[in-house]
Amino acid sequence: MTKLATTAALSVCLVGTLCAASPDASGKIFPYPIHQTILDNGLKVISIPFDSPGIIAYYTVVRTGSRNEVEPGLSGFAHFFEHMMFRGTEKYSKDKYNDVLKSIGADDNAFTTDDYTAYHTLASSDALETIMDLQSDRFMNLKYSEEAFKTEAGAILGEYNKNYSSPFMTIFEKLRDAAYEQHTYKHTTMGFLKDIMDMPNQYEYSLKFFDRWYRPEHCAVLVVGDVNHDKLVAMAKKYYGNWKRGTYKLDVPVDSPQGNEKSVELPWKAQTLPILSVGYHGPAFSDTQIDMPAIDLLSQVLFAQNSDLFKKLVIEDQAVEFVQGGQQDSRDPGLFQIITRIKDPKNIDKVRDDIYAAIEKAKTTPVPADQLAQIKSFLKYSYALGLDNADAIARSLAHYVQVTGDPESVNRVYALYDKVTPEDIMMVANKYFSPNNRTVVLLTMEGAKQ
Repeated sequence: MTKLATTAALSVCLVGTLCAASPDASGKIFPYPIHQTILDNGLKVISIPFDSPGIIAYYTVVRTGSRNEVEPGLSGFAHFFEHMMFRGTEKYSKDKYNDVLKSIGADDNAFTTDDYTAYHTLASSDALETIMDLQSDRFMNLKYSEEAFKTEAGAILGEYNKNYSSPFMTIFEKLRDAAYEQHTYKHTTMGFLKDIMDMPNQYEYSLKFFDRWYRPEHCAVLVVGDVNHDKLVAMAKKYYGNWKRGTYKLDVPVDSPQGNEKSVELPWKAQTLPILSVGYHGPAFSDTQIDMPAIDLLSQVLFAQNSDLFKKLVIEDQAVEFVQGGQQDSRDPGLFQIITRIKDPKNIDKVRDDIYAAIEKAKTTPVPADQLAQIKSFLKYSYALGLDNADAIARSLAHYVQVTGDPESVNRVYALYDKVTPEDIMMVANKYFSPNNRTVVLLTMEGAKQ
């Protein structure tokens, strides 16, 4: 589950788990049947029948994100291919591809994260074979010229400049860069700026990246809605059966435990209030270990709108505009991020100390049983109530497919949430939230007095 407790916090579920129907009679959080078949080439074919007559959501989940960008100087290519996959093939040019989608009234897009890239189409169920023909063709036969490559690389530089004109994006980038030493989570999904600027010169590497990662063993086809699993599998064998496995083996560098607190001062030329961000190295996602569910619950205890810290900083003292904290799910150990925007630079130290004091209190003070039960209930039912349309269901399961390779992990991890105790929450607070495991980034307006 990807949780970041925010000021909107108790009304939203975060990346990858759109906030689902009540848990089913068996007690599973995911109330719909999950059908899964693995083809001989390693491609997973997953279907979830859902009462949406005439509608399907078709997702292709590629377990390749910025985490896979291990070569120095070559970050940003997972996101780059999110763009390039719309460039066309010999069979379906870019224009022809778009014309076919328009003719069937389909909505088609994609997104990239640290750990995966997802391509998604929402369309009528009677267009399933047309969609599969389009998708299988571009995944197996993508073709682009060096000129087209350079054009798209230039567009990505423009996207970077637009996104990172935001102080929030920049502070997140600097936090990641400082917190990690070797692991590829050091760079954001877009990649390092210097690598993006050099990207137009990396045409040959782009071909290698596609050949390396766009292979059936790294992918899953996930269809939700008005779909029959046996027919879907038969169709997948027809269109994806000749797709060949790859041979590349990923070796992501591992960071040693952080030994000392890190601190970054970030001056900002445009007018802004101070923004404080604090990161702690946390665990990887697991549907068998209690740490990540306990940290998700801890984030609600510390940073939800009804938390003591939120009420003090936002409502009583009115020292900050907001205060948020949480950790997204990740395949490797991730980063718990706290962020707040402070109204008066004179209060920076006080706000920081109040946040640290709340964390220290959580290490020794058990969460009251009734409060913990309410948080668990909120997380469970806010997730369950969001599974109300084919696309939301597909997006949610795509998240679990990418972190473990198995969509059933959604049920296993929610079963763990039920088992979290106040002692577990104190355990993770002590295990991960130490000063030596902390990275602090403070963004202030250039020349502002503090």
